[in-house]
Amino acid sequence: MADDRTHVLDFFTPRAAGWDSRFPDDGPAYAAAAGLLGLRPGDAVLDAGCGTGRALPALRAVVGPRGTVLGADLTPAMLEAAVRAGRAESGTLLRADAARLPLGDGVLDAVFGAGLISHLARPEADTAELARVVRPGGVLALFHPIGRAALAARHGRTVTDDDLRAEPRLRALLAGSGWRLDSYTDEDDRFLALAVRQP
Repeated sequence: MADDRTHVLDFFTPRAAGWDSRFPDDGPAYAAAAGLLGLRPGDAVLDAGCGTGRALPALRAVVGPRGTVLGADLTPAMLEAAVRAGRAESGTLLRADAARLPLGDGVLDAVFGAGLISHLARPEADTAELARVVRPGGVLALFHPIGRAALAARHGRTVTDDDLRAEPRLRALLAGSGWRLDSYTDEDDRFLALAVRQP
């Protein structure tokens, strides 16, 4: 586990300062995805692996001033970038590993994870941890502002069926960790998988 955490820190720490400038046009995609979670004013939501907090303003807009918005990330430099960008005003930032969240059972209505799934060291155990903190009937949104094929092309790869985000693999993974995949969208301009926490 320590090696996995070190890998994440080694990858994201040097990229934190320039992260937002690499993806300057993603804001509308985050806002659209946040609007599909079915959240209501007053609800509680976690952005797991929040990075620079790009989703926090959109999540705050959905749950309103009485709602709870948390952003958790393992990398201090990413959280510092979120503060510099003014996004701490939209939610409470926590330095926390998505694999061991400092939250009680069933305290959230939803978890939002942008680009999260590919960075989970133990995907089934880690998505079970996300399920632990969400009430039955709550929602998990796994999001990326571009689809699998476009993302693979960006990294000089081709998309394959053994990708964890491929629908059959993701459906099985989530089913084994307390979730039911409810909708799956993989288009050039958006990847969004929405799952419901099972009782």
